[in-house]
Amino acid sequence: MSTADSTRLSVFKTYKLYVGGKFPRSESGRVYEVTDSKGTWLANAPLSSRKDARDAVVAARKAFGGWSGATAYNRGQILYRIAEMLEGRRGQFVREAADAEGLSKPKATAAVDAAIDRWVWYAGWTDKITQVVGGANPVAGPFLNLSTPEPSGVVTVLAPQDSSFLGLVSVLAPVIATGNTAVVVASERSPLPALSLGEVLATSDLPGGVVNVLSGRTAEIAAPLAAHQDVNGIDLTGADAALAKELEIAAADNLKRVLRPHTTDWWSDPGTHRLTAFLETKTVWHPTGGLGASGSSY
Repeated sequence: MSTADSTRLSVFKTYKLYVGGKFPRSESGRVYEVTDSKGTWLANAPLSSRKDARDAVVAARKAFGGWSGATAYNRGQILYRIAEMLEGRRGQFVREAADAEGLSKPKATAAVDAAIDRWVWYAGWTDKITQVVGGANPVAGPFLNLSTPEPSGVVTVLAPQDSSFLGLVSVLAPVIATGNTAVVVASERSPLPALSLGEVLATSDLPGGVVNVLSGRTAEIAAPLAAHQDVNGIDLTGADAALAKELEIAAADNLKRVLRPHTTDWWSDPGTHRLTAFLETKTVWHPTGGLGASGSSY
């Protein structure tokens, strides 16, 4: 190795927010230090402000019409493409998950592999969930009655604090698989895998604004999102008991759907409860049978 090589300075990675398909720094210009499990400095992450949260909601609302209006099959294709790209950057996420959670390389690798597999699993549900929670209903009368699930709208997701990648994927993927758009508040202690996920989403087929990623103090960012009148649902997984209670009260103002935090084993079968947590049910009635004295019918 030459002297020039041995004295070369490292190029440190600059982490940014992911909002509306772009990578802004925090509106406040603030950052905070992110350290590993031993207290060693890893990077400076953006410290999001209330203005960043509002901007993310605007981006998510703008993207909602196109994303919810896409066919379920197309959403599944796009989610699968994201999984392909995660597979291509697997080594990076293994390093970030290991640093974030203090895991050995084999355990971090297992967590990242499980997260990618879970993304593929949710991609497969996009065009199947309607058959599970929708269908024809028995009606005592000359009517046809059909119920179909529809996305709620913009959903705030407080990512789990203790599972920086597998937990993140487990709470985010079902929200967008069903046609919602998301504002994600990354783990306050370990935000780097979430911010790197934004880079993957930006270079996939996912339209800008469908997922928006914020980092910083969970309580500071979540408060305006819980009270925001254009947010339709909030997943409180990443909030502690006291914060969750405050946010739930704020969310009641416009009748947001609320998914309360509970102890979760991220390695277990996720089931379908997160897929249905932010779905509305639309029921359509249609007359059948005789139409008049002539006896015509259809």
